[in-house]
Amino acid sequence: MTEDELIQRITTDPAIFGGKPVIRGMRIAVEHVLGMLAAGDTPERLLQEYPFLEPADIHACLAYAHRSLAGEQVQDRIAGAEAS
Repeated sequence: MTEDELIQRITTDPAIFGGKPVIRGMRIAVEHVLGMLAAGDTPERLLQEYPFLEPADIHACLAYAHRSLAGEQVQDRIAGAEAS
């Protein structure tokens, strides 16, 4: 799966966590997954704790963080982002 395809797994919806980026429209924020990884949790543990997650979801969060830190306007490119 390409990085562009991974990014499409990240969505925003003003009705979910105030429009923060989430995974596939579910109520799990990208920042939550990144925080768990930063705290030392492994991807395997995340998948065990959240059985609805897929390995590509974790990769999508990392790709989102990478592109955000690289200065890309990722918010404009993810699915569900408002065009205006």
